[in-house]
Amino acid sequence: MYESKSQQFNALSDYLAGRREAILLAWRSAAKADPEQTTARSLTRSQFNDHIPEALDAFEHKLRSRPGGGEARAADAEKKEQEIKHGLHRWQQGYRLEEVMHEWGHLQLCLFEELEAFRLSNPEFSYEAMVEANRQLISFVNEAISESTSQYARMQQAEAAGRVEDLEKALTAVQQIERHRATLIRQALHDLRGNVQSVTTAADVLGEKHLTEAERVELAALLQQGVEAVSLMLGELMDLARLEAGQDQRVISTFDVAVLITDMGNANRHVARERDLFLKVEGPSPFAVESDPVKIRRLLQNLLLNALKYTQEGGVTVSWGEEKQSWWLMVKDTGPGILAGPSAPMAVVIQEATESARESDEKAAAQAGEAPHVLTTPEGASTSARAGQQQPGEGIGLSIVKRLCELLDGSLEMASSVESGTSFRIVLPRQYVVAARQ
Repeated sequence: MYESKSQQFNALSDYLAGRREAILLAWRSAAKADPEQTTARSLTRSQFNDHIPEALDAFEHKLRSRPGGGEARAADAEKKEQEIKHGLHRWQQGYRLEEVMHEWGHLQLCLFEELEAFRLSNPEFSYEAMVEANRQLISFVNEAISESTSQYARMQQAEAAGRVEDLEKALTAVQQIERHRATLIRQALHDLRGNVQSVTTAADVLGEKHLTEAERVELAALLQQGVEAVSLMLGELMDLARLEAGQDQRVISTFDVAVLITDMGNANRHVARERDLFLKVEGPSPFAVESDPVKIRRLLQNLLLNALKYTQEGGVTVSWGEEKQSWWLMVKDTGPGILAGPSAPMAVVIQEATESARESDEKAAAQAGEAPHVLTTPEGASTSARAGQQQPGEGIGLSIVKRLCELLDGSLEMASSVESGTSFRIVLPRQYVVAARQ
């Protein structure tokens, strides 16, 4: 017989702690059976559990700390921290927001069933205490969902800020081209008829007989430069809009990804030669996977061309390999690193999410006696990265990569420093249970 409410909550907390593995197993089974949770199926047990065991520790601590006080507040703070880390990691793993919501709902049901089982086996547990325990459970899950959605909103804001940065730079570049073009026009028209007051476009001036051949060539080059820059930006925005609107579907087939990556490397080797850079392609061959070859090609093309574009010395290495039931693709450059600061918001949130994933991975690896897998920046390396601003196209380009990863149930990792350059690593399922998903 319990002598106090405190003893009742202590007993319940002990029961939940003793049932921890059963709770986590039931939670994972429910998620795997949910047709809406496709990403969870490609995760290992430790990856799926993530920071949830620590959050459950804090929940049990909260129960023991009733009816309140400093310990309860400390438990709430610890629970919130773990929920934030979990939200970051799920974003990094490629979860869609609805998947995160679904899995919290499954966890709530699993915990509710454990509370019911405890109540049935402990009839002396008071009705009032059980009402309070259920209230704490609802509060726990409600706050967790709130933190997860807040994290997603923050990530989306960072993505949007990165796109604005790109668009502003594109507009500035076009304005600079326009000013240069106007200067050329004024010089070319200096000796023309006095009644010629202005010319609205460079295309009009190209037809003027008084232009020298050198001026004509330079003006045409400026026109071409401006058109290409705007066309590229519009094309990327269109690709991103289709991905965000759910208009791109994954079409899964079995293929040798080693052949695809090697062909992509060969096709871009001339770009590396023109910039006096090396381009290495290395990994096991043959290497059959189930995936969408078109989306894999788009992912690699985006990361590879960016790496070649912004690397001044050294070069780029593309590699791939196997990791348990997953496979990974990595693009590593020897460039100046990606700026980690207000000017590169998308890079900041990817780094933050990678750090959350690394913390969980290192803990699971230590328990299993294995080496961690998540990318890490070398100890002592400077993560302040290059001086200056986000390079044009990085914000939109990274958003496209992230959306493609989500479409393929893949996680995105990034490590960057001035000394070692930037590495992007994408971890993807080796097989899919569902062949296609919008």
